Amino acid sequence: ELLRRVTADIPNVEIAHSDRLLADFARERNCGVIVKGLRALSDFEYEFQMALINRKINPELDTMFLTASSEYMFLSSSLVKELASYGADLSDFLPAEIIPDFQRRIEQRRLSLQGGK
Repeated sequence: ELLRRVTADIPNVEIAHSDRLLADFARERNCGVIVKGLRALSDFEYEFQMALINRKINPELDTMFLTASSEYMFLSSSLVKELASYGADLSDFLPAEIIPDFQRRIEQRRLSLQGGK
């Protein structure tokens, strides 16, 4: 739902979900290219392995790697979650339309870890 909201104004973007392997899902959707974002060398090592596995499962599937802009290379979901847990301003890290939802989820997790207190 959050991804749909953030991409609502981009007409050629479709959000889809599957519990199947990505290579199989891509075949079902007649998709020939997967686009992956990379932040660091460690991302590349993992994603390159996944690209090789996906190609083995689906020989018609290519993977294209895009490097992150230098202003976002340091960013990770773990870091944003930690910032949110301390009540930090998230406007430089998340789209404005989903910040309230994200903060609510972080608060719900915090409460569940505390036993609902």
